[in-house]
Amino acid sequence: MIRARGLARTFTARGRTVEAVKGVDIDVTEGELVGFLGANGAGKTTTLRMLTTLLQPTAGEAIVGGCDLRTDPVGVRRRIGYVAQNGGTHPESKVAEEIALQGQLYGMTKSAAQRRGAELAEQLDLIGLDQRSTKTLSGGQRRRLDIALSLIHGPKLIFFDEPTNGLDPQSRANLWEHIRRLRAEQGATLFLTTHYLDEADSLCDRILVIDNGEIVATGSPDALKAKVSGDGISIEVPQDLAEQAAELVARLQGAHQVSIMDSTVRFRVPRGDIAIPELLRGLDAAGIAMTAIQVQRPTLDDVFLSLTGRSLRDPGASPVAQEKVPAQV
Repeated sequence: MIRARGLARTFTARGRTVEAVKGVDIDVTEGELVGFLGANGAGKTTTLRMLTTLLQPTAGEAIVGGCDLRTDPVGVRRRIGYVAQNGGTHPESKVAEEIALQGQLYGMTKSAAQRRGAELAEQLDLIGLDQRSTKTLSGGQRRRLDIALSLIHGPKLIFFDEPTNGLDPQSRANLWEHIRRLRAEQGATLFLTTHYLDEADSLCDRILVIDNGEIVATGSPDALKAKVSGDGISIEVPQDLAEQAAELVARLQGAHQVSIMDSTVRFRVPRGDIAIPELLRGLDAAGIAMTAIQVQRPTLDDVFLSLTGRSLRDPGASPVAQEKVPAQV
């Protein structure tokens, strides 16, 4: 559904050229649910805008939904759905009016758009809201309306830009279920950007990580987490015995990154569930009383930190790939 090769975008502002995206290769097969992760300024939004025809690439090529991005952008638009981060509804318009207008923009008759809108209202829990102004909808209802608008023409490839941004936990969980159903019941291919790591972990078959304008990793959430040097373990022992405990820890198979801070010994091992019984036996034999233990499985934030040197949740943008420079070259 998506095949991009060498896709790149540079911007020029105040005499300075910025490489926002540096020739990325992206493959998304039919039926996949792919997450696209990147810190602010990493090139994520610029890439999404190129794939959805909102921004022309400086270099490279891509086939999106079966159409060439450069030579047939109209064909791409006819075959994709796009759920923008901030939505696109008019606050004074009624829900039914927005749906009918969106359908007509895709060449549907008003009656056909209304019929399709009724189907989508049932699928997305929008029944009974057709005569309400969009400004009166809750955050979750507005996001479901945005999805309905993106589906009015029956696309098989749908782009989501931060679909649950700003929603409360219950609304987020509800929207997750609707996203899963799009793939399960309609066979849609989904490509989404998100800053919520639990969202990417829960929803996505595969994740692409972009940093400084380049794809730095790709794989399933579990496969990516498996690359982060195993499980992190910390134990609490009497402070005067911490060095002795650390020596025991260092003998564990695969133990690394062993450190001591006051009475806490921290380390990583490939499999915490295997290492802990051996560690407990060793501490008991040495007469070291352990007062607390914590095991932390790797997270996607750990993955991002190991790949880029910073957390995905860091507010700072990449110093190289600022995405808010003018779009004109």
